[in-house]
Amino acid sequence: MTFVFEKPTGSKREIFHDLALQAEGLFRGERDAIANAANLASLIFTSLDDLNWAGFYFLKDGVLVLGPFQGRPACVRIAMGKGVCGTAAERRETVLVEDVNAFPGHIACDVASRSEIVVPLIKDGRLIGVLDIDAPIPARFDGEDRKGLETLAGLWLGASDL
Repeated sequence: MTFVFEKPTGSKREIFHDLALQAEGLFRGERDAIANAANLASLIFTSLDDLNWAGFYFLKDGVLVLGPFQGRPACVRIAMGKGVCGTAAERRETVLVEDVNAFPGHIACDVASRSEIVVPLIKDGRLIGVLDIDAPIPARFDGEDRKGLETLAGLWLGASDL
């Protein structure tokens, strides 16, 4: 398979539409969850401006464990209900934080992170893990990012054997 990466441009809605098409192309014919997660983390990190981390944590034995990512080295294990990732996983809903320093119990894996969005990964009612995106500027994420990242997470869930 040949994949030609083109960084999307335009409005956030247009960028996420293009990212969804590129993700579908990357996933076509591949069912391995780790391979697909690695490609999606890279696609997000290289396509969206002002990010310093993009990746996955997978639920293993009741703890979120680091999966494929792009960015600086990260925390390896996060307890359910702890930090933004553990909170999103426990609530089973996307958590968008404009200022991580104001988030109770924030886990500073990278002190450069200032805002964060975490999308829970749920398939057939079962929590698989989370998709975590960090930015070095406050209030980087909004409702368009939420919709776009939830769509990308859904495409990953549908394309991967879990």
